[in-house]
Amino acid sequence: MWHKSVCVALLALATGYIFLLDTDLPDSVLEYLSGSFLYQLQGELASPERSMAAAWDALITRPSKQWNRVAVGVNACVDVVLSGVKLLQALGLNSGVGQDRSVLHSITDLKEAFIHFMGKGAAAERFFSDAESFHHIAQTASEYPGAQLYVGGNAALIGQKIATNPDLKVLLCGPIGPKLHELLDENVIVPPESMQELDEFHLILEYREGEEWGQLKAPNANRFIFSHDMSNGVMNMLEVFVSSLEEFQPDLVVLSGLHMMEGQTKEMRQKRLLEAVASISDIPTDVPVHLELASMTDPDLMSAIVHQVFPLVNSVGLNEQELLFLTQAASGPHASLASWNGVPDVGVVSDIVFWILKEHGRTPEKASDLTRIHFHTLAYHLLATVDGYWANQVAAVAAGARVAGTQACATKTIDASRVFLKAPLEFATSKMEKASRVSLNPGEPVSEWHRDGITFHYTPVLVCKDPLRTVGLGDAISAEGLLYSEIYPH
Repeated sequence: MWHKSVCVALLALATGYIFLLDTDLPDSVLEYLSGSFLYQLQGELASPERSMAAAWDALITRPSKQWNRVAVGVNACVDVVLSGVKLLQALGLNSGVGQDRSVLHSITDLKEAFIHFMGKGAAAERFFSDAESFHHIAQTASEYPGAQLYVGGNAALIGQKIATNPDLKVLLCGPIGPKLHELLDENVIVPPESMQELDEFHLILEYREGEEWGQLKAPNANRFIFSHDMSNGVMNMLEVFVSSLEEFQPDLVVLSGLHMMEGQTKEMRQKRLLEAVASISDIPTDVPVHLELASMTDPDLMSAIVHQVFPLVNSVGLNEQELLFLTQAASGPHASLASWNGVPDVGVVSDIVFWILKEHGRTPEKASDLTRIHFHTLAYHLLATVDGYWANQVAAVAAGARVAGTQACATKTIDASRVFLKAPLEFATSKMEKASRVSLNPGEPVSEWHRDGITFHYTPVLVCKDPLRTVGLGDAISAEGLLYSEIYPH
């Protein structure tokens, strides 16, 4: 950057020298020279983060046709958010060796799974099978100094985010107890059938980048979520949700909670998924449906969702853990990759997203409704759409990335001093075929490329240096991306 500063200084000296040599130059020439210099000076002194934030603001424009009524369901709960290390210490546990557990049966399982994911800096969500142990942990967590209670569950978080737009009517359907109802935005409509006497609580164990516990050190900030949630576990509000759509008349439906079924037996999961497919099929075909995925461990359930649910929805939102697990469960490209090594490779992500849309999305040979995938990870976002179905996706991907930076830092606008670029400065758009190379330009932060009838939009994220809260970021990202999206009628 220093050589650019030298050039700017030389330009300033040259401009001053011209002024001294000929004070009779026309005003228009002098104005041009001074204006050009000031513009150059401003551009060279601006940080990449500041340039990117300004470029996003210019790109993020509302679609020509906006949503008016959005229905969201069906997982909802109260999140108890606190430090994971401090809670485990309060439970009398010491650091040790981590190990992933698909289902948590004890406090020891909780400790080992938390250590496993904190060591990777990865988000995860698990079901806690022992009701008595869970209630003991939940009581300890809720009474711990500094523990905070928030709206929780993907559906409730997305509904809460969308409801901040005063021009929209939002219907939220899920297991909503008195505490959650109190926390919801007043703009959120809750059907009476959704109310229940007791809240479902989820425990959100957060950790900071660089936080240490014994030999453990977190590579970045993230969170580990667990619950003993029976209402959401069987999606008991799905039928209520679908039946309420006729009266509410939404022009967009957002669905989440399928991952919660992992806590059920295999037979119950299969039965409930078939019922879910039947209910989703009842949603009018002219109403677009977005499906938000979440952390899963059961490959059979993930594969069933891909094959049975994806063709019924128009849009899918997911993160890097869910994308990799999806391709492993459904035998997609790069399925042999055991885990991401740092920032997920853009070319690998692009290959998997492309495969999902080609194999399970709308093509001339298939009647699937799936035409849009919004992928988000800490360092960047990738939004892929089948050509001819979606508009305003440059604004959508930029809006999703912008909200990631503002919500994590709890600021209304991007504060360039509190964020940093973690995305690759250059990348290939595929690892499987001849690919183009993309170089990062902070002044033009959204990159676009095309691949066999599918358009990709990519933008880096300005990562918060000291995030105040990581829970719900993915839901806020998907919600914001949807708010700026427009679907063409077909």
